[in-house]
Amino acid sequence: MLGMCRGRRKFVAASLALIFIPALTWLYLSSANFTVKPLPLSPLDPQSSVLIGAAAEHQDLELRLQDVEEHNHALRREISLPPRVPNHSSHHSNSRQGNHLHTHSTEEGTGDSEAKKGATSSNSSDCVPQPVVNKCETIHIAIVCAGYNASRDVVTLVKSVLFHRRNPLHFHFITDSIARKILADLFHTWMVPAVHVNFYDADELKSEVSWIPNKHYSGIYGLMKLVLTKTLPSDLQKVIVLDTDITFATDIAELWVVFHKFKGQQVLGLVENQSDWYLGNLWKNHRPWPALGRGFNTGVILLLLDRLRKLKWEQMWRLTAERELMSMLSTSLADQDIFNAVIKQNPFLVHQLPCFWNVQLSDHTRSEKCYKDVSDLKVIHWNSPKKLRVKNKHVEFFRNLYLTFLEYDGNLLRRELFGCPSETDHNSENTSDARGHLPAVPAIRSGL
Repeated sequence: MLGMCRGRRKFVAASLALIFIPALTWLYLSSANFTVKPLPLSPLDPQSSVLIGAAAEHQDLELRLQDVEEHNHALRREISLPPRVPNHSSHHSNSRQGNHLHTHSTEEGTGDSEAKKGATSSNSSDCVPQPVVNKCETIHIAIVCAGYNASRDVVTLVKSVLFHRRNPLHFHFITDSIARKILADLFHTWMVPAVHVNFYDADELKSEVSWIPNKHYSGIYGLMKLVLTKTLPSDLQKVIVLDTDITFATDIAELWVVFHKFKGQQVLGLVENQSDWYLGNLWKNHRPWPALGRGFNTGVILLLLDRLRKLKWEQMWRLTAERELMSMLSTSLADQDIFNAVIKQNPFLVHQLPCFWNVQLSDHTRSEKCYKDVSDLKVIHWNSPKKLRVKNKHVEFFRNLYLTFLEYDGNLLRRELFGCPSETDHNSENTSDARGHLPAVPAIRSGL
């Protein structure tokens, strides 16, 4: 009996040894993986100094982020403020320019290099501050328009300008009685806010230019842009002059701002002619009027009227025309020939515009060099006698753009310009001639 008890105790001791020995071994090995970090007993302890340094660095980062946020808020406030109108006199220095072929600006040029600049301009940043137009500044536009056909074209032009515009506009129309009746009816019907219209009697101006023989299909009206300094109000300082066969594809304020880039005695903003007409090589014995290089197209003109009057523009162009007519006998391209003859003698007068401001769809044109993409287009000029039937690589696109504005409902152009003083009279009293207001006229079909 005693032997059996001793055997059981040995069996129990052996079992406990088999259980506790591995457990103790595991606990010993596990305790080797843990280290107890002593708590810092003093602020001078190295570990506590590391924690304090990290906290200080975090606080410094927060302060810098706060400074950046405050700076960004200040920039946003500055950007949200309305732009200041640049001082007119500050942008027109009185330094005299030499008689070079072209007096260049940062925008000018024609051909492949300009097209590349236009294609990449949206992806480049320019640190030089660009001039801007105050959103409430009135843009003045002068157009010579006579007859039914010209009225049809000018309505399409006006729609394209109004569609893209963001500024108040003041139209100056030199018209015959037919065009005046059509345009007055349209503006009375459309009732477009922030648009003023003045009419000037073209019949009264015929004697100023009727002495100049003209072979161009525009007839005597194609010469009337020469007398705008005399026709338009004497207090009007600058104006954009447009042919009726123009279609705008951008906001006209972008063109108006170019006036701020005129330098020295520059008074005319023009795009280089995109055909070889003035090079005199289109056919045998072709003899064009004198011009500077390829010459300039007068479908889009920026006129500094106040400076032209000081330069005695009337006397300048008349003397030039009289001299050239002694050998040329007549003009072939109406006022454009005379403008180019004046510029040939006085190159410092011209500021060359980028060619996308007058993409000319005439025969033998180089207009395709003016754009790489649809976004590059600014102004399309149908200056061929064939008009919409002209041959061009992209004529289908240009034709669709023209037809879109031709069929566009003018009532859809009746939108307010937010942030500018509201108009109490919406064209009903704004359509006037140079001497007084027009009487009320009945409205015609508003979709024109």
